[in-house]
This record gives sequence, structure tokens and C-alpha cells, in this order.
Amino acid sequence: MKHIQIKGLDKPVSKLIMGSDFFRLDNRQEVSDILGHYLSIGGNTIDTAFIYCGGQSEQAIGIWLDEMGNRDDINIFTKGAHHDASGSRVNAEAIRSDLFTSLERLRTDHVDLYALHRDDPATPVGVILEALNEHVEAGRIRAFGGSNWTHERLQEAADYAEQHGLIGFSFSSPNLSLAKANEPFWAGCVSTDEGALRWHEAKQFPLLSWSSQARGFFTGRFTPENRDNADLVRVFYSDENWTRLRRAQQLAQEKGVSAIQIALAYVLSQPFPACALIGPRSEAEMLSCRDGAQLVLSPQELAWLDLTAATV
Repeated sequence: MKHIQIKGLDKPVSKLIMGSDFFRLDNRQEVSDILGHYLSIGGNTIDTAFIYCGGQSEQAIGIWLDEMGNRDDINIFTKGAHHDASGSRVNAEAIRSDLFTSLERLRTDHVDLYALHRDDPATPVGVILEALNEHVEAGRIRAFGGSNWTHERLQEAADYAEQHGLIGFSFSSPNLSLAKANEPFWAGCVSTDEGALRWHEAKQFPLLSWSSQARGFFTGRFTPENRDNADLVRVFYSDENWTRLRRAQQLAQEKGVSAIQIALAYVLSQPFPACALIGPRSEAEMLSCRDGAQLVLSPQELAWLDLTAATV
């Protein structure tokens, strides 16, 4: 398993990050089995969030860490300050409340990676950075970043941190996939566009992509005529994405792999440090992710897949 380094962490972060939005207290055996498969392919980073499964995701991970006794070997990546029915919660009080609850659920005194689950552009970045720096200084967070933050806001935060002698964001976690989103999957979500890709490359700023395989768009289960999955239709169905799928299938055939492995390799082959959040539910799916992560696509192949070049 390849890794990237994120500023603030002692341990490297595996290029494949295990998602846990299906982890619950009533499927602990599945959680244990899938995490065992994940460790067997060399993974070392688990993604979760304050809101996942009403908090059960973090609780299930905490129980597993206790049972395995391997907390020091694992990077925990959790997220907080998601909006609620009353609106935005990107503020110092919500960050503190969510973080302390997450630490209790995870049965640990710190998280390795902490991200704000959403942004609130109306909140000055200075206020946010001051709050996050407090928790870094207290040892509760090793490194922090933004999930669903635009690259413009990330740059604004970087500028403020430099000007005021603060620790800045160390990573970003938007959606990045070969299939381009027509609209946000959930309100407030951010997908990486061409401008953001150029910014990440110029800054060599780490990107941890959610929905890196476009929620199964490249599995071959979907066609333009199959419109059973309303969310997939809304977000990923477009003429351009069907062309990307056909090109992924063609390249996969040439390389003797699957189209979904090509889609995963697209994310991991970007010209900047990139990881993919994955959600396999079986050993076979885990091994498929492992093999996809071993593929390296050339800049020419990336451009062709992304419809910016006519030929490979």
C-alpha cells in the first residue's frame, strides 16, 4: 500500500482510507471483518464523522480499537461541525462540543485527522482557525482540514494562518472522481473542478476524496436507460460521464482490469498527494480496491479519460 504524508502527523496516511458510514453497533462482526480485510491490504486510516449513523460509526470504531489494542497503529479521521436543522454550526462552540463527543465515542484522547464537515463562508476563517489551533495545542487534534471547502476558502485560510502565525489546514476532503457531478450529492457538498485541481497541483496540497468511485457509477450496473437510482441519475448521469465510462471500460480492457479500478486509479494518479475514501463491504471488493490502487495512470491517460484529450 502506498502512502502520503500530511503535515502534523507522525504516521503516513495510506492511499486507501476506509469509510465507515455503514458501521453500527448492531453489525459489529461485519465491522470487525471488513476492518480486518482492510488491515490485510496495508491500510492504516479510518474515516468517520460525528453524524454517521447517529454516532454509532464512531462508537463501533472505538470498540474495535479497544478490542484490537492497535490505536497507535491507526490514523483516525473524523469530522464535525456539520449543519443541523437550525442552520450552520461552523463555530468554536460546535467544534468543541462535537470533538469532545467524538473523542469519547472513539475511546481516545486525540484524533489524527479532523475536518470541518461543511464550510460557512459567512464565518471569517480567522475565527475558525483560532478555534482549531486551540485543540491542536491541547493535543486533541494532530492535523485538521476542510471537508467540502472550496479551494478559494482554503487559500484564504492559508493566507490568514501565515499572516497570524497559526497552524493552517493540512488537507482537503472534497469529492473527486472520474465522473463529474452535475450538482451536489448533499447540500453544501463540494466537488473538485478544474480550478481546484490546478490549485492542488500548484500547492501540492493533499486531497482525501470521498465518493472516489462515483458511488458505483463505473461498476457496469448502470446505463442511460436504467434510472432506478434517483440520486445517481441526478448527480452523475450526463453524456460526458457516459463517455468517461466508455473510455474507462476501453482502458480497463487494454490493461486487464475493471472500469471501477480505472476510476479509482484516476483519483490516486493525480499530480498531487491524493487518497481515496473507499467503502467495500466484502473481501472481494477490498481486494479490487487494493488492485486498483496499484495502477498508475499516465498524464496522457488521465487527460483522455477526463475528455481533455482526443487520444491517449
